[in-house]
Amino acid sequence: MVRRKIKNQTGISRIEGIPYHDAWIGYQCVNCKETNNIHIGQNLLNPIEAYDTCTWECEFCGFIHSKESDLPFENWEDDYNSSESITAERFWQGFFRIATEHPESYWKQCNVCSRVMPFQAFSKHSKWGPLERQMECRGCKGAINAVLNPKRTKQQLHESSVRRRIADLFLAGENEFIDIEELFKRFDNKCFKTKKVLDIKDRGSWHIDHIVPSKWLYPLKIENAALLSTEANSAKKAKWPSKFFMNNELIELARITGGNLKLFTAENPIINKSIDVNRGVERYLQVREKSDLPKRIIEIKKILLFYKLVDNLSEENKKLLGFI
Repeated sequence: MVRRKIKNQTGISRIEGIPYHDAWIGYQCVNCKETNNIHIGQNLLNPIEAYDTCTWECEFCGFIHSKESDLPFENWEDDYNSSESITAERFWQGFFRIATEHPESYWKQCNVCSRVMPFQAFSKHSKWGPLERQMECRGCKGAINAVLNPKRTKQQLHESSVRRRIADLFLAGENEFIDIEELFKRFDNKCFKTKKVLDIKDRGSWHIDHIVPSKWLYPLKIENAALLSTEANSAKKAKWPSKFFMNNELIELARITGGNLKLFTAENPIINKSIDVNRGVERYLQVREKSDLPKRIIEIKKILLFYKLVDNLSEENKKLLGFI
């Protein structure tokens, strides 16, 4: 599908000629230890084929990475370095497997800053090339959003604020108590995303993340709670789990929390319609001044339509809000 043309409103332009779907190989030279990158396009390599056919020449020292090459390790016995030895054979098999085994093994080029970086440096974009990653790295994406977000209209900001407030009202009484010590124990005292060790006493360094965001009306429960560092939590924000975590991370999250893996891995957000919508409406319409009520009725109706929750209303509330 041809990507639609979008007017650049940020002053941060993309670099022409950088194919945003393509994958790269990233590896460290076994001889000089410098990092090399190889552009391979949209056809990912099979580890077995890579071992059998690839010859990667280091651009810094010229060393050839191939199953036919002797190893350069001075701390190994000479016989072990020989390309004909079983030790060298197993080493080269592992070498090519590390670089090609999974989509997560590959690298990608940012078409904003032009750097070639590991898979994890790019946010998920479903059905977007063989790696399903966005065209700009997370650093550039952050810079772009820093310019775009302040340009959101007052109406957009207001509607976003109202949506969050109503979501909180719908979830009132649905959230469970989270035992912080048990949470830390469950996640081995580490940020689940970065694996950074966290101090339970340093409250500003960690957050309890809604794996499935409250934006989509999911309460905070044990099976929906992850321990993240402040940095990781800021990066995730209200992203749907499959848009932030990798597949292996989603599986591990479901294992640790007992959460719903099918829900975690859903490609697009799924609204939680099992909550008490009528109670949420009652909470939102409890206002002190009569002048506020018409405004709140308009707001709640927009939210109910946005979340497609009208059918969850009682007949009484449908009549009250003018849906029937």
